[in-house]
Amino acid sequence: MLAIGVTGNIGSGKTTVCKIFEGLGLDIYYADAMAKRLYQTDFELKEGVITLFGHGSYDNEGQLVRQVLSDAIYRDPNLREALNDLVHPRVFADFKVWCDQKRALGKSYVIKEAAILFESGADKTVDLVIGVLAPLSLRLKRVIDRDGGNEKAAMLIIQSQMPQEQWVERCDYIINNDDAHPLEGQVLMIHESLLVRVKNERR
Repeated sequence: MLAIGVTGNIGSGKTTVCKIFEGLGLDIYYADAMAKRLYQTDFELKEGVITLFGHGSYDNEGQLVRQVLSDAIYRDPNLREALNDLVHPRVFADFKVWCDQKRALGKSYVIKEAAILFESGADKTVDLVIGVLAPLSLRLKRVIDRDGGNEKAAMLIIQSQMPQEQWVERCDYIINNDDAHPLEGQVLMIHESLLVRVKNERR
């Protein structure tokens, strides 16, 4: 079984791409969503967060108070790296367990969607990477339309991420989501290529 990473900057459409793969019957591990779940369910992670940010980082019902973390990181940017050092290994471990379960079911390949695949080192947890690209103007419009913010706020988010030009050469496949290239056709071509690859590796 192959593990395939799907990454792209905010507004690139990587989640849309993953939904198309889901429609083809693929199982998707959404890293950001899983990280949010682990904040609530992983005891070691919760203990680490409380050690870093204090007991106020969780409310009386045990729910993570994200504003407490955001405010603390704003005051001390070094806390972001410390938090990442806590979270990423737990997500990696969870992904490995998930992959083992899918492998036992005889899956050909699975997908891990992660916005910061390369920055977090998660590219080392997958066999191949699909990069989803889109022009800056289009990404900016999508972020504003989706989140309802203004252009300045959207640009700050975009600028906080690694530019796609820096990671594109590290990808094994590229999907252009620029409204000029139909997504479904690109996904289907990659899907067929991956199935052939899996078949050849099983021989």
